[in-house]
Amino acid sequence: MSGNFWKFGIAAALVLLPASIALAQDALDADQTAALCHGGGSICVSAKIPAARTQAVQSWMSPDVGAAWAAGYKGQGVTITIVDDFSSSSRFSGNFGIGTQYQRHGEWTREEASMIAPSATIRSKDFSTGSAVSLASGRNVLNLSYGMYASAGYGVNQIGWAPEEKSIISYATWGSAVVSKAAGNDSVAVGGVTGGQQDYLDLALIGKPTAIFVGALSTNGTTSNKAQLAWYSNYAGSNTAVQSHFLVVGVEGNKTGLYGTSFAAPIISGYAAIIGSKFTSATPVQITNDLLNTARTDTLVNYNPAVYGKGEASLSRALAPVAIH
Repeated sequence: MSGNFWKFGIAAALVLLPASIALAQDALDADQTAALCHGGGSICVSAKIPAARTQAVQSWMSPDVGAAWAAGYKGQGVTITIVDDFSSSSRFSGNFGIGTQYQRHGEWTREEASMIAPSATIRSKDFSTGSAVSLASGRNVLNLSYGMYASAGYGVNQIGWAPEEKSIISYATWGSAVVSKAAGNDSVAVGGVTGGQQDYLDLALIGKPTAIFVGALSTNGTTSNKAQLAWYSNYAGSNTAVQSHFLVVGVEGNKTGLYGTSFAAPIISGYAAIIGSKFTSATPVQITNDLLNTARTDTLVNYNPAVYGKGEASLSRALAPVAIH
């Protein structure tokens, strides 16, 4: 089977965001990076990221982010590649604490990752090109705030992947990059059927050493004010291979106007970069395992691995060891 997919990226935001969403006319000068990515481009080095180098802890972030920055860990030496929409005419509004903006889905996820890890190198890959994702030298993180949906019932080995997803799956399989994958917004288990469709990119990443599925909490959790899964978020489900690679983070859309697991994945991408900036000889497998093994369960309402997987990602705990193995 090949050629019958539809990509799910901006749909996450369009379904869940307020009625302020509207379409804008294409304007190549509105975002130089999108223009560079448009029409057959492969990797586009970010030419314009409004929030990049904005180093102020925002109210939607976990306080752990500020503590990591204060210790000198901001993602330096790590490259985050955002695979997303950088060329469509679809834009919507939100506010990450630096003023209301009107951007494409990929511009939002890129900005979020750059705000969590302001010293990381951020690269943009337009997912409409279908070309293979290339890795930078050094440590790499890939952010996937989209899915690949087709009629349910096929086996992963029946899928004829484009070079883009084929390269991503390969990196997750061989541990070449940390892959942060949005869990989805259908309130089903990862890989589950919704409307007769399945996300085959989810299915292909299950069991891969450096793939992390990321669900959304309605807020950042604390031991005194525990968080619960956002109503829309997909959950880990009964598959232990998913549970062992599933994390949740707070997506405080009441503060940003941005809802969906699309905005959970870039937080984990930023955390992975921050961890890589402390543990500079760590492999992607080691960074992935550090994030998974240090997740918290005491900040979650009625913790259950079938819902929350490993738990809420804890950047402070992940950075605590002297070394990771």
